[in-house]
Amino acid sequence: MEMRKQDKVILWPTYFDSTKTRGEGRKIPKSLAVPLPKISELKEAVEKLGLEHELVPEASYPKTPWLKTGMLLVAKKETKNQVIKKIAKQLQKIRSTTATSKS
Repeated sequence: MEMRKQDKVILWPTYFDSTKTRGEGRKIPKSLAVPLPKISELKEAVEKLGLEHELVPEASYPKTPWLKTGMLLVAKKETKNQVIKKIAKQLQKIRSTTATSKS
């Protein structure tokens, strides 16, 4: 089933990156952001939330066309902002569990 563009939220790792400024593309408060999130972590967060999604691994964020960060298209069930915040919180959970399991 092909989802139409307006039914999707486009998510870039940059949105969740605490090392970026808002001007560089961060979309959430620093308190919710994680340093240098990978597209694989985003995908994991989206899967844990049970959101329908599609991975575009070769995509480049428009502000950094030389970096192939990949992007996620996520089914839009609520506002983009709500979706981003949910995923950000999930990302933090993933980060905190990987940090504890490594030590």
